[in-house]
Amino acid sequence: MGQELQPIKHDKEFGKNWVTTSRFMFYMQLFALLAFVGGCSCNLYKATRYESKPRVEVPESTQYTPVYK
Repeated sequence: MGQELQPIKHDKEFGKNWVTTSRFMFYMQLFALLAFVGGCSCNLYKATRYESKPRVEVPESTQYTPVYK
């Protein structure tokens, strides 16, 4: 019985190599953060609340220097 079991290498498996896993998770977090910031910025840029407001007519009698008829 001179047979020995050879260990199986799992170099490309996600859970076995912690260096590759941590690098992958770092890049995924970085991508998610950049996507979130970019999406929020784009949404704020296109939002209608930052458009110019319409000109409101103010009665002449209520202005700082009122004009009476």
